[in-house]
Order: sequence, then structure tokens, then C-alpha cells
Amino acid sequence: MSPFELVEPRSLHAAIHLLDPDDASIRAIAGGTAVMLMMKAGVFRPRRLVSLRAIESRFSGVETGPGGELRIGALTPLAVLERSAVVRREWPVIARTLATLSNVRVRNVATVGGHLAHADPHMDLPPVLSVLGARVTIAGPAGERTVPVASLSTGYYETVLRRNELITTLTVPLQGRKRAAYLKCTIRSADDWPALGIAVALEMDGAAIHDAGVVISAATDKPTRLAAAEAVLRGASLDEATLARAGEAAAEGLDIVGDAHGSASYKKQLLRVYLGRAVRAAAKGAA
Repeated sequence: MSPFELVEPRSLHAAIHLLDPDDASIRAIAGGTAVMLMMKAGVFRPRRLVSLRAIESRFSGVETGPGGELRIGALTPLAVLERSAVVRREWPVIARTLATLSNVRVRNVATVGGHLAHADPHMDLPPVLSVLGARVTIAGPAGERTVPVASLSTGYYETVLRRNELITTLTVPLQGRKRAAYLKCTIRSADDWPALGIAVALEMDGAAIHDAGVVISAATDKPTRLAAAEAVLRGASLDEATLARAGEAAAEGLDIVGDAHGSASYKKQLLRVYLGRAVRAAAKGAA
């Protein structure tokens, strides 16, 4: 690796002012699981890394807000979120998703903010958080702004974040009576990057689907809402005919990305099958 400067500011304010909106070789680092791999592979050669480990502790931890929403500091390790009692009780789909996200060594180090800011389309949490209506708070020199997780990524490793902005907080609305599930298909071990990931959230009245949210990942260059499939599910009964129509609607016209985990045609067929499985899993309240 090439030599670089490592700085460790003591506040969010100081960290932001060490970043440069015009210099891509200066980057913030939290857990560093992705950045270090990129540096070792030679695809990223930083001039300066701004470590966030020593900034205010209020940007770490999990709590509930006055409206019952989940508030997660961006520097919270994924393993802390996975083991949180309130997450397991009120947002079980998040805890279940984390159980197969990479491996425990990575989850002990990788942070929530870094996971979202990296914007690898194969990541597991973004589709789940998107379908739950989560949002992030972003801080920069001009102040704070809020962005839905569903709008955060703009493509492969690209986000709406400016180079001198940092994610500070993730907020997830109360799941309430929504039933949610996340399923993924991997071609190797269960904790590998998926060929397809699909998150579903349902509001049901008996066997009837009152409302539905469906977001996929890994088969597209960013988490993508499947509005056509949602329209088929909304107001329909949960049966095989409905799931088949929803699967076809999801696959029709969608720009699928083939990669080392599967060809575009293979992923399109996975989508047809896994959408039905994910809807049934959500209806049962478990993945």
C-alpha cells in the first residue's frame, strides 16, 4: 500500500472539516472493513484517512425515540445492532438479516454508517431498511439533511453523499403490525454476497394483502423498489396465482445486472421464484 496520512479527530465537526469535497483521495473511515480491502487490492490509494473512532459517543448505540422509532448511531457496529434486545423484539427482520450478513468477525467491526455509505449493491441491510421506510441523517459543513435509505444509493459504490458529508444517524419507523422478511440466494456459503436479495413488508387483513412493499438488491446496481409487483399484491389474496403474477410483473422490464454471482437471465428467474417465497415468509412473520 502507498503511504498515507491517518488523522483521528475528536469531534464530528473536526472530522467534517478534515474532508475535502474536491479530493477523492481523502476519505472517512469507521470500521474500515471495505476501505482496507480496496486499499490492499490497489483500487483505492488514499492521501488521507479520517478515522471516526474517537468522535462523540452519541453517534454510537441503539435507542428508541419518543414515537417508538429506532435510532441507531452511524458508528454502531453491526454486531451490536444484531444483538440488541429491542431490535430483536420490535424489528426482528433486521436481526434475522444481520445473522447471515458476512461473518461475525466483520459484523464486530463494520459500522452501520459505513455499511450504508459504501453502497455495494450486494449488501443485505439496504433493501430491508428501504422497505421499512428508514432514513439517514447526514451532516456536512452546511448543516444536516435527511435522506430516505431508498434514495441514498445512486449506483455501484455511489451515493448522494458529498465528499465532505457523513452519515450520523439511522432512523427506522416503528414496524408495528407490518410483517417483513428478507431472503437471499447465494451461490456459495450463506454469508457470501448474494446473487439476489429481496425484502418484503406487508400489511395484511386475514389472507388479504392490504399494502405491500418490495425492494430487491444484488440483481440491480442499487436497491430497487418493484412498484409493478407491489401493485399486483396490493388488495389481492395471498395465493399461488397472485404470487405468480407478482413474480412476472417484477421481472418484466427490469434491468437485471449479471455478474460473478449469476447471469442476468439466471437472476431474473431467481426473482420470479424468490418473490413468492419472500411474500409467504413475510406473511408468516418470519424468514
